[in-house]
Amino acid sequence: MSFLNSIFGSSENSEAPKSNVNWTELTDILQLNEIQAISIEKPVAIFKHSTRCSISRMALKQFEREYDLEGVVDAYFLDLIAHRDISNEIALRFNVHHESPQLILIKNGKAVYNVSHSDIDAQALKSKI
Repeated sequence: MSFLNSIFGSSENSEAPKSNVNWTELTDILQLNEIQAISIEKPVAIFKHSTRCSISRMALKQFEREYDLEGVVDAYFLDLIAHRDISNEIALRFNVHHESPQLILIKNGKAVYNVSHSDIDAQALKSKI
């Protein structure tokens, strides 16, 4: 079972919307070095999600439905309740104020775009690439 299924339920229900995002789970602070390195060649998006927040859940589902950047952007998913230390390091390293939910775009090792709550939009992200 994938980690997203454990958060949102099984995708075996045929009526459940499927995610268009091939997430990489962000679980280790050292992955931030990897993200910075990858972002030199290819943009990286980090979605910070609170599993305790219904607004975060709605923003995530909407983003996943609209997302059509597979192969263009590497997408990382952070469960910030389980990994608050990584969330704090993201704020420091990329000089962004912590929000939840939050979408951050990393290019050339730096945050070039970040939005939260209802401003999270896959098409807006696409325009920033």
